[in-house]
Amino acid sequence: MTIDLFAHPFSSYCQKALIAFYENHIPFTCRMMEDAGVGDELASLWPMKRFPILRENGRVVLEASIIIEYLQIHHPGPVKLIPEDPNLALEARMLDRVFDNYVMTPQGKFVFDALRPADQRDPHGVEEARKMLEVSYAWLDRRMQGRTWAVGETFTLADCAAAPSLFYADWTHRIPERYGNLLAYRARLLQRPSFARAVNEARPFRHYFPLGAPDRD
Repeated sequence: MTIDLFAHPFSSYCQKALIAFYENHIPFTCRMMEDAGVGDELASLWPMKRFPILRENGRVVLEASIIIEYLQIHHPGPVKLIPEDPNLALEARMLDRVFDNYVMTPQGKFVFDALRPADQRDPHGVEEARKMLEVSYAWLDRRMQGRTWAVGETFTLADCAAAPSLFYADWTHRIPERYGNLLAYRARLLQRPSFARAVNEARPFRHYFPLGAPDRD
């Protein structure tokens, strides 16, 4: 049976999972939320109604990080997104959490706040998110000095997380020019064929970005 991936190409966490599929050329059927009945089917599989969700042979896998691990176990390819060395694997998982929790989460605060009615917005929460992004940018810039990818010279789970995180974070709260290491890393991620494909597939949906998608990338 084919893999069903319940996803949307403009979603950051869906892009994270898509990178893993594209890195190892794993075939799948994308179940888009705009398609009739897909939303109800998603709700029947996961009451939280959050995507991406993978379904294969009756098995349902939640969360982008776990989908990537599932693919490595059940559909292994030449690109090992979870390193075989246990210490490097631990580091990749650690950086995966850093990008999700300290880049993507505060970035999302800006976006979700912009979607609220004007009288229900949370300027204090947005300011706290801005501060968190600034701390993350500084830490990641130091981290990326002398590195090609998040965990040394090998593209891993951490980079799957980093690509959409930094892509949208820079749209939301611009990475300062002084963080040259981090900006260079973001540029390398955009040049990676798997992520470049995900970005291109999402271009028709840029009008969804409530803060206004910049005319770049």
